[in-house]
Amino acid sequence: MAAKNIYSRKSLVDSVKSVEKWDVIVIGGGATGLGVALDSVTRGYKTLLLEQVDFAKGTSSRSTKLVHGGVRYLAQGNIDLVKEALYERGLLSKNAPHLVKNQSFVIPNYRWYEGIYYTIGLKAYDFLAGKLSLGKSTHINKGETLKRVKTIRQDKLRGGVVYQDGQFDDSRLAVNVAQTCVEHGASVLNYFKVNNLIIEDKAIKGVSAKDMETGEDYQFFGDAIINATGVFTDDILKMENPNARNMVKPSQGVHLVFDKSFLPGEDAIMIPKTEDGRVLFAVPWHDKVIVGTTDTQLDEHSLEPSALEKEIEFILETFNNYLEKKVTRADVRSIYAGLRPLAAPKDGSEKSKEISRSHKILVSETGLITITGGKWTTFRRMAQDTVNKAISLGKLPKKECKTADLKIHGAKENPDLSNHLYIYGSDQPEIQNLINEDSSLGEKLHPRLDFLKAEVVFAARHELARTVDDVLARRVRMLFMDAKAAIESAPEVAALLAKELEKDEAWKEKQVADFKEIAKHYTI
Repeated sequence: MAAKNIYSRKSLVDSVKSVEKWDVIVIGGGATGLGVALDSVTRGYKTLLLEQVDFAKGTSSRSTKLVHGGVRYLAQGNIDLVKEALYERGLLSKNAPHLVKNQSFVIPNYRWYEGIYYTIGLKAYDFLAGKLSLGKSTHINKGETLKRVKTIRQDKLRGGVVYQDGQFDDSRLAVNVAQTCVEHGASVLNYFKVNNLIIEDKAIKGVSAKDMETGEDYQFFGDAIINATGVFTDDILKMENPNARNMVKPSQGVHLVFDKSFLPGEDAIMIPKTEDGRVLFAVPWHDKVIVGTTDTQLDEHSLEPSALEKEIEFILETFNNYLEKKVTRADVRSIYAGLRPLAAPKDGSEKSKEISRSHKILVSETGLITITGGKWTTFRRMAQDTVNKAISLGKLPKKECKTADLKIHGAKENPDLSNHLYIYGSDQPEIQNLINEDSSLGEKLHPRLDFLKAEVVFAARHELARTVDDVLARRVRMLFMDAKAAIESAPEVAALLAKELEKDEAWKEKQVADFKEIAKHYTI
């Protein structure tokens, strides 16, 4: 019973009411914020994390699902960033082996020099990975390329270069990191919105926040206040100083999701040079294929960004340039857009591929610490650097980082990938226990996909899911894999959640209506 209660939102909310002062308060529950909370609590600091909606609702659930060093950063000569990311890739594959797997990528070669050029470059990539390399890069001939990637365009194909990188499930990792934080004693609260900063004598002392479920207002006081809100970074900074210069420039990345038949093998494709110089990936993921990403500078941010028509056309056209079996708009099962919080250039440069991807830590005059930039692969290192910064400022007593070898909740070696429940790792038997108690929970949510009713119950009891969107977008990933199936499953999910969360008929109807509104962004 204890395991069930530790993830109860009510018990987490009740637990924060008696704390007079926190060591660390983290604003933001995406990859960066969760990483900071995990680093903080495992060092022994009293830690609170506040997320305005759900964990990883924004950018952190909308990635290309790669844990990688960044081959293109190598081409740009950013050796330090690549080296750091490759090291972190190795740690993450050891600490969350149920979610991170070794993925082979093929770069198809259509010009005589490409085989030599990419083989040399990727040998350098292997070298930088050192002992944490996932495997050696090799050149393969045309026959082997066609054998591995059956749908690849054959005209003028000369061969390919194969390299290894990491692939993962982003929002599942976020949920598991949140659980790990709770297990170590942190209070992590979704649907808790920070509305203001508490500043006294020009020094930050805490935050004012609202429980978005009950409407209750809170004040939390702490020694180190950390702004880890991604594309919402400037919103927090403007609470401190309404005239603050924007630190973040949102860059939109769009992905299209297709059935596996368009890339039927085990290999991903990396297209190293598109018409506008970007890299495009086609990656197998949960029996689907994700193709992306774009890189479009935007002036505004939102929780549910929409793909632009030109981005959709760019992906379809570029992907089809490399396929024998052509894709059409009708083949798109889901489309999702995410906003990267890139550090805003001081010179007004508009080329987002030239804006730094490395993370930056800023300290405001009040002592507010802001961490921005970076990517999922380096979230642990970003957190370590952020907490170390708080220590160097004298806000926290010195304690060593513990996360390099820390197993994430659910960690399980060699999961059985043939069973879709493998993503639960060591929690997988718990799903089966639910089915044993109630056989109806073994039924599928939708005939086209493997997800079970038991997973909805588990998400509500153990994974802090509060809404239909939480479940279908970030716990079982249906919205990202087949948007129409997700819409059709919404009433069933709402009914299961209502029973678990003790909600009424009106709540169910509103949940379904709200979810359908969100799902519009995922359909063409």
